[in-house]
Formats: sequence, C-alpha cells, structure tokens
Amino acid sequence: MRYQYRKKKKQQALTSKQVGIKYGFRSGLEEVIAEELTKNSVDYTYEETKLSYIKPQKTHTYTPDFYLPKQKIFIETKGMFTTADRQKMRLIKEQYPELDIRFVFSNARSRISKKSQTTYGMWCEKYGFLYAHKTIPNEWLD
Repeated sequence: MRYQYRKKKKQQALTSKQVGIKYGFRSGLEEVIAEELTKNSVDYTYEETKLSYIKPQKTHTYTPDFYLPKQKIFIETKGMFTTADRQKMRLIKEQYPELDIRFVFSNARSRISKKSQTTYGMWCEKYGFLYAHKTIPNEWLD
C-alpha cells in the first residue's frame, strides 16, 4: 500500500478588511462607513485593535470598529447605544484618556432611553466624545 503525501497549501491570514468583507460587518452602518473610507482612500483597519479594560473586579476586552492610523482615531459605529455600551465607553475613556475615540451614530438624536431627554449626541458631549450623524465628517479624514 502506497501513501501519497500532499503538502498543504499554506493559508495566509486575512487582513482585518478582508475579514469584514468575507464574513460581513456586524451592522449595515459599519459597511457604509467602510465603503466611505475606501471611497475616500483612507487607510483603516476593521476590528483589529483590542483594548483591555477593567470593569470593577473583572478585566474585559473592547474591540473598536475602525482605527484610522494616519489620523490616530478610533471610530465606533452605533445604531443602538445601550446602557452597557455607555458604561463601557466611560470606563475605556477613564482608562485610556490618550485615545481619540469617536462615534458615528445611525441617529445621534435618538434618546438614551424612553424616559430620558438625553440624546446619544448629548451623552457624547457630556463625556467628551466627538460624534457624527450617519457619516464620517470630512475633517475627521484629513
């Protein structure tokens, strides 16, 4: 009995952009932002950076949606901006004050809850985050 051994083709790891394209972005807004960045020839990575943060007594990991290395900014896209998301982002800001994390909301005028008058945009202003409504402002891309 003869055995033939075939060398396995070495697979190359996918880039973060290829992962987003192959497996899909987590939201339609992320896909729109990726297309916008590509259209504007802006270099970016997709969910490649991982930041550890400490939630009282437990370490968690936060993966920003986009990182623009030339501009040195992280962009987080949000449709829903839950209480857990807001708490996490306050902890990240506290533990990484040097990072420039910005939001693009599908609707920055949405209220954080039915009973609150506070909008997503107002929350960002209160806690020192820059934000945009639906698309990335051109000045963020320069």
